[in-house]
Amino acid sequence: MTGRAQVDDSTADGLDDTGVAAILTRTRRIALVGASAKPERASNAVMRFLLDQGYDVVPVNPGLAGQTIHGRTVVATIEQAVPLDMVDIFRATDQVAPVVDEAIRLGARTIWMQLGIVDPASAARACAAGLSMVMDRCPKIEWPRLRPGRLRAVPGDTSP
Repeated sequence: MTGRAQVDDSTADGLDDTGVAAILTRTRRIALVGASAKPERASNAVMRFLLDQGYDVVPVNPGLAGQTIHGRTVVATIEQAVPLDMVDIFRATDQVAPVVDEAIRLGARTIWMQLGIVDPASAARACAAGLSMVMDRCPKIEWPRLRPGRLRAVPGDTSP
């Protein structure tokens, strides 16, 4: 949800493809909340994918703080990941609100809630604060589908 993108009422966040692509294009630094060192976890695979696309990803997980995931040092809090453009949330819906509030306080530009995570109240707060809001989507799915501006090279991809 954002006042700058076209609205698509068929999606949880109301964003159309142009809005999602714009977010993926303008984003550079991402705090990935709920990062996991376990390769079988979605957050681990998404982090690797985002790094491969050239994003600067900071893993956030207080239980793993000081360790490394994909060569990046894990921090305990979002505040330790600033400055940031996006907060990508891999947490249960009932744990989203404090993450969104912290992201607003720290000046993030976008909140991205992963597949299955929908919190309309937190989304409304983020939008009221001027942040872009993505819900129930995964950048690892959206990026290849939308190919936003082809700004970042994909290893092994030689297509135009």
